[in-house]
Amino acid sequence: MAKKAAGTPATVLLTAQKVAHTIHTYDVPADTPDYGARVAEAIGVSPALVFKTLIAEVDGALTTAVVPVAGDLDLKALAQAAGGKRAVLADRADAERSSGYVRGGISPLGQRRRLPTVIDDSAAGLDRMFVSAGRRGLQVELVPDDLVRLTAATLAHIRT
Repeated sequence: MAKKAAGTPATVLLTAQKVAHTIHTYDVPADTPDYGARVAEAIGVSPALVFKTLIAEVDGALTTAVVPVAGDLDLKALAQAAGGKRAVLADRADAERSSGYVRGGISPLGQRRRLPTVIDDSAAGLDRMFVSAGRRGLQVELVPDDLVRLTAATLAHIRT
């Protein structure tokens, strides 16, 4: 019987695709105000490099949005970037079910069901970025081009 690879689906995908990445752990309670900024502080990087993953519904279809933790998701811009008219944040249960991850640990990588993905265009100017590695307390550092390639993402201005 084959042994299951260790790690989260996100880290397993990165390893299988031979993508250079670094894992960073942190201990920030999920209910901490300004959570994203506290995560950036805990791993010792600028909040401009740390991105959060949100699941939204665009015209009823689930879509992954990746935006800097220092800003918010512009739902109207996301809808336009995804080719739709209206976007709302997805119900928590739907987001967890489709991604296979729990809130606070949703990664754009290795999702149970691959969703259309839109990454904020601010990532394009970075030499590295940080996204959830698929578990609370775990961030993965990687090159933005690798994230775009692995998620087949569209880059667009979707932050406020």
